[in-house]
Amino acid sequence: MGIQENYKHIKSQLPENVQLVAVSKTHPVSAIQEVYDLGQKVFGENKVQELMEKYPLLPKDIQWHLIGHLQTNKVKYIAEFIDTIQSVDSEKLLSEINKEAGKNNRTIKVLLQVKIAEEESKFGLEINEAKDLFEKFMNGEFQNVEITGLMGMATFTEDEDQIRKEFLILKKLFDELNQLKTLNTLSMGMSDDFPVAIECGANSVRVGSAIFGRRDYSK
Repeated sequence: MGIQENYKHIKSQLPENVQLVAVSKTHPVSAIQEVYDLGQKVFGENKVQELMEKYPLLPKDIQWHLIGHLQTNKVKYIAEFIDTIQSVDSEKLLSEINKEAGKNNRTIKVLLQVKIAEEESKFGLEINEAKDLFEKFMNGEFQNVEITGLMGMATFTEDEDQIRKEFLILKKLFDELNQLKTLNTLSMGMSDDFPVAIECGANSVRVGSAIFGRRDYSK
């Protein structure tokens, strides 16, 4: 199937209340435009440099989400236009986003990235760190950011029980924090595991290869 058929197929599997973040990393502007023309407005990129190259070439009503690991020294490059930063994995990063948002007279939406996978390579806050950071936010720190929810990545495995267990850990934390302040985004699930994520309560999924196809990185 081509990109258009892929996109329609993914959309047909998503309940109305689940946001689709079309992950366009490594894919060309032409492919993003093709999906945009089908009505998709939310796109996710992993790297600041790639996002900076694409941003000027595409419609300005796209809501860009930064979903990859973000270094503090790169925040300034995207603070003017980024809609949501899903990968806040430290207080240092949140402070920097807050500072740069203030410089641009903006409030930037962020998700706290929580480490739920057993893999060592995954970034993210420990659960207690996420709770502490959320408490500081609730106490009035970080005036120029809005924590709108949580993001997490499950272990890359075919064991659905393990994936489900990890997603449910994040859902439990989401429900707990949601008692303190209404949160609207639980971002879990990618091309291979988004049906399980939705079953576990995700209302935002990050789908790339199932829409755009897998990229040949050797080229």
